Amino acid sequence: MRGMSDLSRRAALAGLLAAGTGTAAAIGTAPGARAADWPTKTVTIVVPYPAGGGSDTFARPIAASMADRFKQSVVVDNKSGAGGTVGTAVVARAPADGYTLLLGDTGLTYAPQIYPKADFDFARDFAPISAVARAPYVLVVNPAKLDVATLAAFIAAAKAKPGGIDMGSTGPGSVTHLAIDLFEERAGVKLNHVPYRGGAPMLQDLLAGQVAAAFLVAGAAAPQIKSGKLRALAIANRRREPLLADVPTMEEAGLPDFRATIWFGLFAPRRTPDAVLDLLHRAVQAALVEDKIKAMWTEQAARVEPESRADFARFVAADSERWSRIAKAANVKLE
Repeated sequence: MRGMSDLSRRAALAGLLAAGTGTAAAIGTAPGARAADWPTKTVTIVVPYPAGGGSDTFARPIAASMADRFKQSVVVDNKSGAGGTVGTAVVARAPADGYTLLLGDTGLTYAPQIYPKADFDFARDFAPISAVARAPYVLVVNPAKLDVATLAAFIAAAKAKPGGIDMGSTGPGSVTHLAIDLFEERAGVKLNHVPYRGGAPMLQDLLAGQVAAAFLVAGAAAPQIKSGKLRALAIANRRREPLLADVPTMEEAGLPDFRATIWFGLFAPRRTPDAVLDLLHRAVQAALVEDKIKAMWTEQAARVEPESRADFARFVAADSERWSRIAKAANVKLE
């Protein structure tokens, strides 16, 4: 986190973990937030991006399921701006009563590193509730532009010509940008990062051969891979993705300890009472095992296994620390 020493960053991440375990001190009971009568009014889930994006894909079915469970309105409110930091700051300043929540994601945990004006600190200001979806990235190449069939061949080509492979990302400071930096670090190669303004133009140029390679979300990449327009080299996850069952993991392909996923999760302002956080956690966990939602997630190559609030808090803390380190090294600063 911007301006933090390693010691203070670890302390903040410890606070994030404590917020998910129910052991954080000084958590009071907010007015109107007693578990016995909560919720008594509309619950708002803030998605800090425009409507129609990936966050919406996962937020709206969860909101509908929660509304059925609570017998109360649960609405999704898109508050976009500055890479998601505008809407995130709104939730950070909201009353800690469980009625204003955030649909957070991987990139927001390190956002203060790349947005100097970001008015929040993720570890300090938010209590993790539950993961909503996790989707792995897959390293793909356009075979007409770069004819390599394996990860080993890709790394060899990169080493033979440092900076010679054009690799697209969805923008400066995005997870796909930092995944390129992490890949360079782990594989000992130098690639030519080509940033785009979003996933659609990047994919268009990748298919046209303007760039040779990219990290794509597995669900979005699957149709292009199956058609032969793109070639998948490895899944950036610990295990294979059923939607692309023939594609090896990075470790299987020879690059251990490389993971890059986009995840989405539900968060509340930090001092929200544990009893309310537990109710919200149970509601999300129940939604994730509904057949309709499971089918929708499968189409997106997304999954979430049952886990406690503490499990999710540990995951977020570790992922935040990893990507914050890469973001700091990348030294990207955006308005």
